[in-house]
Amino acid sequence: MKDQWNAVVNQVNVEPTGQGRLNGLSFMVKDVFAVRGHTNGAGNPRWLQTHGPEAEHAETLNLLLEQGARLTGMTHTDELMFSLNGENVHYGTPVNPRAPDRIPGGSSSGSAVAVAAGLADFSLGTDTGGSVRVPSSYCGIYGMRPSHGIVSAKGVIPLAPSFDTVGWMARDLETLYRVGEVLLPQTDSGTGFSRVLIGEDAWELADTESKEALAPYLKLLYGMAASHETVRIAPQGLPEWMTMFRTIQGYEIWQEHGAWIEREQPTFGPDTAGRFSWASTVERGDQENAAERRVEVRKHMADLLRTDTVLVIPTTTGVAPKLGLDGPLIEERRVKTMRLTCISGLSGLPQLTIPAAGVLGCPVGISIIAGPGQDQRLLEWATSFLSAVNSEIKG
Repeated sequence: MKDQWNAVVNQVNVEPTGQGRLNGLSFMVKDVFAVRGHTNGAGNPRWLQTHGPEAEHAETLNLLLEQGARLTGMTHTDELMFSLNGENVHYGTPVNPRAPDRIPGGSSSGSAVAVAAGLADFSLGTDTGGSVRVPSSYCGIYGMRPSHGIVSAKGVIPLAPSFDTVGWMARDLETLYRVGEVLLPQTDSGTGFSRVLIGEDAWELADTESKEALAPYLKLLYGMAASHETVRIAPQGLPEWMTMFRTIQGYEIWQEHGAWIEREQPTFGPDTAGRFSWASTVERGDQENAAERRVEVRKHMADLLRTDTVLVIPTTTGVAPKLGLDGPLIEERRVKTMRLTCISGLSGLPQLTIPAAGVLGCPVGISIIAGPGQDQRLLEWATSFLSAVNSEIKG
């Protein structure tokens, strides 16, 4: 059944297997999660033709179903999850409910649109290079990329395993938090954070309108901790971090999918085809060198944030780009956005994006990044932050 927002691939109904924290909630999943009896298409017709139905649910689905949630649909994705735009030459572009003349963001485009349009209470996506965070920002919803490896990816089609995460999206933070209680390991989350860092080099990437719109939220964040300061996140520069990220990602992607691409010769959209072609050229030595430097990045970020600090950055460089932009224009925006998203990607840290403001009638998000394994604590702290925001608005 084709949905009016072009978000849904199939209406897939799976009833809850138990009762718990998610009773009465409906959810949808990106078309890369295994659902028993369903064949995933991963955004490409040839992938659909060359794969069969799944024998078991993905592990995350079982957790959600056991806690009372009901699966109601499978959502569109960019081809093999290798994009941040949400435009698919085979299946069309899901319509951004908050900005219909602009892209929804990808590759978890359908999952973000389904939530923003009210088709589901929450949704699952995958985030390798920003594929939950970017569409969440563009569609004006909450999105969570967890610490790498903390949520099981069993039963999920991989892209670049050392970056792949299972993320989730919702229209309100309470629902996002409840899903986190189910998917995240239960730990002693502590009592908030005592220090807020403002990533100067990240904010330099945001356009003027977005920085002005998000400024009031920064001021409120200052008041949430005992101290705040401005820092340069990347000693080597964010462009260098992004190159590091892309090198490792490109090599891993070709290791995962290169043999299938060479054997099946699938038809890709021009932008996606170009990225896969580039991925095929990444040498192992370059990947190994980048992976060694990534260890330094992870240590740097862990030392910077510890367990008592959060880092605040813009989720994207601005609002969603207009539909149908020429290749070089949309690629330039994608590269700038990846300079922001690679921060959590390289360091494996949890990042929460919050729909914080509007620019030109379109949503724009602000992101909070915490130290390794501080996922649950981050969600709890953000709940307190939003309470302060709401009080300020009412005041």
